[in-house]
Amino acid sequence: MISRRIAYRSVAVVIVAAGLLPVGVAAAAPPPPAAGPEAELVPGVYQPWQIDTPDQVLAPKVYTPSAAEDAVEPADAAVGAYDLVEYVPLRDAVERVACTKSTGPFQRQVEKWLKRKVDGKQSAADCKAIRAFQKKQKITPAIGFAGPVTWARMQYLSARANPNAAKKCPVRSYRVACVDLTRQITWVQKGKKVVYGPVPMRSGRTAYPTRGGWHKIYWKHKNHVSTLYHQPMPYAQFFDGGQAFHAVYGSIFTTVGSMGCVNLRIGDARKLWGVLKTGDRVFVWGRRSGT
Repeated sequence: MISRRIAYRSVAVVIVAAGLLPVGVAAAAPPPPAAGPEAELVPGVYQPWQIDTPDQVLAPKVYTPSAAEDAVEPADAAVGAYDLVEYVPLRDAVERVACTKSTGPFQRQVEKWLKRKVDGKQSAADCKAIRAFQKKQKITPAIGFAGPVTWARMQYLSARANPNAAKKCPVRSYRVACVDLTRQITWVQKGKKVVYGPVPMRSGRTAYPTRGGWHKIYWKHKNHVSTLYHQPMPYAQFFDGGQAFHAVYGSIFTTVGSMGCVNLRIGDARKLWGVLKTGDRVFVWGRRSGT
């Protein structure tokens, strides 16, 4: 099902119509809604093309693409499609505060990552430290709110040196595509060597979770179009029924997960296409925040 719903509600559209926010992009995987006045989080910048991901639920019809079809390279995404835009309290977005006093849903995690006192309460010093991180990582709006995009970025940065430090992805002599639903990252390893990634991703929503366990790449289709939703799924590599690695042309940093597929940025999907072969194994574990 495709909807035009923006973030948790359509309030961001109203904000833009009022001229309070510039056009930009929406952001990453959400926490469960918090209680209290800060439960209403909206993207700090409105993304006009953000829609629910048009992935496939059912397995596609498998065939051998022609050489002419495979010679066509999928188009690149629009400039700014994958920008990091934080979800922030509605009040802060409307007032365009410089440094928020609001405690974010990932306050404790962010405080710990920044090596600050972990008390789960926003302070002026916390805000300053979080803002500095956001500015360095080009997360907007950089108002010091400990939201899902900021925390997701921290998890990704921590994983870059050794994504399998916790040994959650089985080590094998052959290639294994590792899909970490908890941290929303994916990589490929052969033995203990990481041969691709890690890169950020978006997995399935509550009603259509990305299925855990072992799978196998059974069909690759560079210019696939969803037979259910008639939307492009470039560099699709199917590993379990209708679930596949593939690129999307809108932001992967949204509060709504996919219909089960592992969504990637176009550049990441293009590189992964050249790494994985039919028959390669895929291992999925963990749980996406909010599912």
